[in-house]
Amino acid sequence: MEDLSPQLERQSERLLAARAFLHIEEGQRQLAALEAQAAAPDFWSDPQRAAELNKQAAALRDDLADFAAASTLLEDARAANELALQAADEDLAAEAAAALAELIGRIDQLEMNSWFTGKFDAGDAIVSISPGQGGLEAQDWTAMLMNMYLSYAARRGFKVEVLDAPVAETIGLDHATFQVSGRHAYGLLHGEQGVHRLVRISPTDAKARRQTTFAGVEVLPVLPEDIEVVINPADLRIDVYHSSGPGGQSVNTTDSAVRITHLPSGLVVTCQDQKSQLQNKESALRILKSRLYELEQQRRQAEVDELRGPKVEAAWGNQIRSYVLFPYQLVKDLRTGVETGNVDAVLKSGDLEAFIIAWLRQKALGDAPRSPGSLLADPEE
Repeated sequence: MEDLSPQLERQSERLLAARAFLHIEEGQRQLAALEAQAAAPDFWSDPQRAAELNKQAAALRDDLADFAAASTLLEDARAANELALQAADEDLAAEAAAALAELIGRIDQLEMNSWFTGKFDAGDAIVSISPGQGGLEAQDWTAMLMNMYLSYAARRGFKVEVLDAPVAETIGLDHATFQVSGRHAYGLLHGEQGVHRLVRISPTDAKARRQTTFAGVEVLPVLPEDIEVVINPADLRIDVYHSSGPGGQSVNTTDSAVRITHLPSGLVVTCQDQKSQLQNKESALRILKSRLYELEQQRRQAEVDELRGPKVEAAWGNQIRSYVLFPYQLVKDLRTGVETGNVDAVLKSGDLEAFIIAWLRQKALGDAPRSPGSLLADPEE
């Protein structure tokens, strides 16, 4: 019967380090101060400030609760391991092993949370997918990528609001835009921005030839309420038209779809998947503000890539990840080298965790040492 004490000691060291980089004691003091402010009679006199303080308090509660849960799990695993060794009880040994595995996952998450240092990392994300080279195949690939990200969001427990996903005339989608809401949604997803390449036997080719297809993914942050982007209404051209798609209430029956053109910049945003024209207009303006904010950041800052990497053509030589379905099966990230042969788990089930974590780790730590025995470790370890 294996003694898990050495592994538990290693996780204890990781948890102690997490206590330091998460500033647990300081977080407890900050949360107490925020809760005291929330109890004041005039707290909601400024709704915008109150909402922001509540958001800060919720984030602190989550961090403190995650750390407390990991600490309790460590003690439970130690107790189960000790009792299993004393009684030579295989059931207790299995319980200790399960607790250790869960503990490693929880500490992985604590460590990963410390990497989200960007201004918008804690917030929501707007994801847009556009077909690249490949014709009809690229439209189908756009639909496949959208389904992959929707599956990933479901695995994470994120909320998704589809803003614009018009069905193409023959196959797939003309493009897709959706908002992903949840803790660290932007921090997790912004590394997905770039060109994604698919290699497979074409379902639209009568000769069943192999086809290489591309699609571009753009990820923008949903701007917090305290960031104001002023848009002159005179700079906007707003067009309304019938929504396209599989039907449903207010779809194909009224002019509910909205296209907004920002005349000075030439930016065009469309939204048609909400129930009313007003909702579509609000969603389109939200996307437009995020894109205008990004343009302004590009003008003011040299570090353009903080929000989005350089925009490149969705074509050969620019891809960040390849998805090969034929003649073999492999998904490989060209930035980190992480790969898997289980393409169904990635494309159909949204199992992107290993790719996302590897990119975040590379961005945050570079070549720094990794923790063995965890999801955050090097694949070779």
